[in-house]
Amino acid sequence: MRWLEHLEEGLVAFLMAAMTVITFVQVVARYVFNYSFVWALEVTGVLFAWLIFVGMAYGVRVGAHIGIDALVKTLGARTQRAVAIVVALLCIVYATIFTIGGYIYVHKIYDVGILMQDVPIAQWIPRLVLPLGFLLLTFRYLQALYRLASGKEAHLIGDEVEDALKLYEEPDEAARR
Repeated sequence: MRWLEHLEEGLVAFLMAAMTVITFVQVVARYVFNYSFVWALEVTGVLFAWLIFVGMAYGVRVGAHIGIDALVKTLGARTQRAVAIVVALLCIVYATIFTIGGYIYVHKIYDVGILMQDVPIAQWIPRLVLPLGFLLLTFRYLQALYRLASGKEAHLIGDEVEDALKLYEEPDEAARR
């Protein structure tokens, strides 16, 4: 599944770069040349939606989502794992419901045949991100559940304190050398 990870990371990087370039060009065109690209806002909005939906699955994969885990951290290791398994199962149910709902929504948009407002593309095409993004999210939660159930390390949420301590300790390591 390494190819999927590379695809996911590449897509996130591409979407951020494309949004930045389009927005920069739009600002320069508007304020320097007194010209505006009609399509720029709509395309940037679509790219941002894709970034969000691909990014949420990426966040699960790398354990970057924020959460409140003060109570869970007071529990024993086995209880923490059990709570994490229940949470992963609930997240799988949630993501599956939205995958199905996203598919139904996109199918209805396809049947209606509406075009985007400023770009001559059918609206169902950019909205495919709904079922695809939630399908990828479901897959990432299934991976996390598998790691939890098999006794491997899995983080559903990020640990900001641990990350901050790593960044704090790195300069000290360099100073000692």
